Amino acid sequence: MKRHYILGAALAGILASCSGEKAVETKEIIVIETPTEEWTDLFANNDFSNWHKYGGGEVGKGWKIENGEAYLDATNKDNWAEGDGGDITTNEEYENFHLKYDWKISQNGNSGLIFYTHEAPDYKRSYNTGLEMQILDNEGHPDAKIISHRAGDLYDLIVSSEETIKPYGQWNSAEIISNDGKLELILNGTTVVSTTLWTPEWEALVAGSKFKNMPNWGTFKKGSITLQDHGDLVYFKNVMIKKL
Repeated sequence: MKRHYILGAALAGILASCSGEKAVETKEIIVIETPTEEWTDLFANNDFSNWHKYGGGEVGKGWKIENGEAYLDATNKDNWAEGDGGDITTNEEYENFHLKYDWKISQNGNSGLIFYTHEAPDYKRSYNTGLEMQILDNEGHPDAKIISHRAGDLYDLIVSSEETIKPYGQWNSAEIISNDGKLELILNGTTVVSTTLWTPEWEALVAGSKFKNMPNWGTFKKGSITLQDHGDLVYFKNVMIKKL
């Protein structure tokens, strides 16, 4: 907690006494406490208590968590029962936020972290509303042939300023900072995307993308965080968020 002290007349009285002048009446010092900005560990307690399956229900059994590492066990997907997979979404929604997370992808794998997800019956998939920071094996997955579909890109919208991705099977550190429409995507310490949301320029960008025919896509200014099930083995850890 931060403490702010309001001294007012009390300070005046102390100063007057030190100078030999007649002291003025003192008043009680008022202490106002305000909360400091805090990070929330979205995988605290090594479980999925902060998450649910997109669209409702418990996280599917295809998602597992061990030693703080959450992963989609897609290597066993042929044995999944109905509902074992699917995207998973935070219980809480966020407006202005700073998100940090580490990820690694399997060989030839594809996934993504989607934000400003809006859940409603009209939106069957998380990507029907939310923006995505791409997760991909750039060397092996065919989607990497599309220039705005590579790891770190704001998917199908803005290409990373440079590629800082590590090879499949290695951890990458990512950050998403969204504050009053100013958006930054950071991959392995480098800001790879910087843009402003919800402006006429943003609307034009969306109109030229694959999302142009999705009603209300990219318009929500508050939403949840979603980890994507793209059918490939993917890992996440150190998923931390701070409200701004």
